[in-house]
Amino acid sequence: MAKYKLTWKDLSWQDFKIYLFSLFKAFIPKSKISNLNDLENFIQTKSAWVSQVTLYGYLKTRMGTRYVLHFENDKFMSSVNLAKWNIYSVALQDLTFFTFSYLNKNFNYNDTVKAQEIFFKILDDEVFNKMPLNIIEDAKKNFNERLQKIDWTNYYNDLPFNPSALSLYQWAPIADDLKTLDRKIVLNSVILKWDIVKKEFKERISF
Repeated sequence: MAKYKLTWKDLSWQDFKIYLFSLFKAFIPKSKISNLNDLENFIQTKSAWVSQVTLYGYLKTRMGTRYVLHFENDKFMSSVNLAKWNIYSVALQDLTFFTFSYLNKNFNYNDTVKAQEIFFKILDDEVFNKMPLNIIEDAKKNFNERLQKIDWTNYYNDLPFNPSALSLYQWAPIADDLKTLDRKIVLNSVILKWDIVKKEFKERISF
């Protein structure tokens, strides 16, 4: 397998455009989510947004003025890339389960098989964005394990985004002693971002 070197340029275009322009995008009129294609796009884009804005926001807060300089370090870059994909994979799971649970309870939508189909399709498409295959396979396995236990009528209302909040805490490339001090702030930062997504979903959904 060919190796490639991660650079600041790679992350600034593929990832930081979501982080830097997130406030601007908030003012763009949003269309209704009225079919499964719309839902897939919503799950993918909002999971990416939450993953990136919380990860890079946390790194920037902890590193301060040295933030940009760390991106010249190959080892650090690899850690950031690993964290990015692992957090994103859990965020996708959480939002997929949340949206289908909400549809099940509030719109009497019972075709929950589509949840797995959409989740797997999003992951397969991410191969073209260099998402590591082992993370994709682990995410599919974890999704199926969670799928066997989910209560569709209640998941959306029962701390649905705790796993992705914990994944930021787990994967962020910050020293463990510092993460321990930051734990409550880190978890709350993710939940607050998901609250924005939840509100938007409820406003836009029209199944």
